[in-house]
Amino acid sequence: MGHGKERTARLTVISLILAILIIQTFVPGIGYIPIGPVQATIIHLTVIIGASLFGAQTGLILGASWGVLRMIKAAIMPDIMSIVFLNPLVSVIPRMLVGLISGLLATYLDGKVKDRTKFIITGVVGSIVNTVTVLSAIYFFAADSYASALGIPTSALIGTFIVTIGTNGILEAITSGILTPIMAIPLAKSLKRTQME
Repeated sequence: MGHGKERTARLTVISLILAILIIQTFVPGIGYIPIGPVQATIIHLTVIIGASLFGAQTGLILGASWGVLRMIKAAIMPDIMSIVFLNPLVSVIPRMLVGLISGLLATYLDGKVKDRTKFIITGVVGSIVNTVTVLSAIYFFAADSYASALGIPTSALIGTFIVTIGTNGILEAITSGILTPIMAIPLAKSLKRTQME
């Protein structure tokens, strides 16, 4: 297959992933599931899968796109956490790291382990990176706003973060580890078929 056809197939899938990111960001309950005052994220799966299939550079672009979309959502569809996610250091930088690290990890694991194992590991690690980097960014760049939104003193943030990691964080990592291979393997096979035509 020519490089032109391969590039077209790649761009088509990436465009589709970006479209899914837009839908997940702005259609309630698809990318962010409200749980009390916080929102459990499943949108990171889309970025992790794109990064797993296409590498760190694409992961970085998808992560940045997700972050910018989250910032726009905070501006035009305000909720209790909007004040926190209007800050690009909280909404954009951690999401870029999710895409970058997922892409680097998947590339490193490629050929060293089975595809299913690669996608499980990348799914779990990418999800953990999302939880840890977002909470770290909130702590360093938006602690007062976050504490105020939750109605707690800033001194209680560490305890709140530990609870969040122990509940949302672990649940999201397990979900990501299960769903990433289920969705990524058929896409990877389809792309390989396209390359062989």
